[in-house]
Amino acid sequence: MAEQPIIAAGLDAGSRSTRLVICALKKNRIRFLGHASVESQGWVKARIADQKAVADSIGAALREAEAAAGVSVGAVTAGIGGPDVRGGNTRGAVELGYLREVVQRDVNRALDHASRVQWQNDRMLLQLFPQDFVVDGHAGYRDPRGMMAATLEANAHLITASEREHDLLVGAVNQAHLVVEETVFEAVAACYAAVKPDERRQGIALVDIGAHSTGIAAFDGDALRLASTAPICGDHFTADLAKPLRLSFDEAEVVKMEFGGALASACPPNVRVELPTEENRERRDTTRTLINQVLEARGEDLFAYVRSELARVGMDRALLGGVFLTGGGAKLPDLCDVADRVLQCQVRYGLAVGIQDWPEELNDQEWCVAAGLAMYSARLKAHAEQEREAGGWLSRILK
Repeated sequence: MAEQPIIAAGLDAGSRSTRLVICALKKNRIRFLGHASVESQGWVKARIADQKAVADSIGAALREAEAAAGVSVGAVTAGIGGPDVRGGNTRGAVELGYLREVVQRDVNRALDHASRVQWQNDRMLLQLFPQDFVVDGHAGYRDPRGMMAATLEANAHLITASEREHDLLVGAVNQAHLVVEETVFEAVAACYAAVKPDERRQGIALVDIGAHSTGIAAFDGDALRLASTAPICGDHFTADLAKPLRLSFDEAEVVKMEFGGALASACPPNVRVELPTEENRERRDTTRTLINQVLEARGEDLFAYVRSELARVGMDRALLGGVFLTGGGAKLPDLCDVADRVLQCQVRYGLAVGIQDWPEELNDQEWCVAAGLAMYSARLKAHAEQEREAGGWLSRILK
């Protein structure tokens, strides 16, 4: 009897677009089946304001993606982001009772102790990532299983989220007749798709710039060192243009997309562009240099914040693998050059890799999160048996 492929789906329910990617996993190879992207409804500045409208957007994306893939989907791995997602380091120690070999059960207990943090109101654990282990006072062990020890201590990075926002998202997915397998921080999901394991071992950071939120994730090898959100997102670039040019937000977005770039020096000073004007009003224009100066200043602010977050965890000079930019906001021309100058390291755009038959039209920074979520879903399902043996912790420590 032929082996049946595992269907894996990733849902990126963003505040501007809702994207769904469906893949099949067979013989440890993941293959693209179908996708969909619909305009999001029910969001206000990265928060759910109308759960039913969000569910309707998810349902529309589901129907379109299922039709393209030719399969039915009952469960998804969903991304979560926004200003309420935060990361922090923690540790947990266990006494083994006597000198003996460390087994998986001991690792699980140490991680469980590390996760027992006194949460503030409306906070919940989203994901847990082991960093390293201390065995009988000796630090720096990535995998302590099989070692002889009497005490074991786990260092880990916890990602937390607003319980209310998380429940609203899960509820919206359920209303669209889908089960949520797991919720994953969007920047981590994008990293899962865009960064190869050998690149991650050299130390990398990923900046996922969305319309209403920007997520940051930094890895030192397999260890997550930073999960954070920046207070600057794609809409800030647009709003900065709207004020000096006396445009509405939508008009400023058009100007940004058609004429904008992140480097003022890349544009000749005498190039002028016509601005959108209402009917029967005098036409107005401005220089592309002015447009780019405004956008460059905001880009510098964003990456200065990213650098301060990296410095906070000692990673600002440890990114030999460089920085990856993903998300719709990363499509602004020359943004890599600004990031390179501010962060003082190699910067490149992140695109999804590792999925067979991935369409050319989806080689776009906007699709990294959805692709990574689908890959995460496939990995979860492929390791379902191991997850049960590991006491349920595998879904939180997948690499």
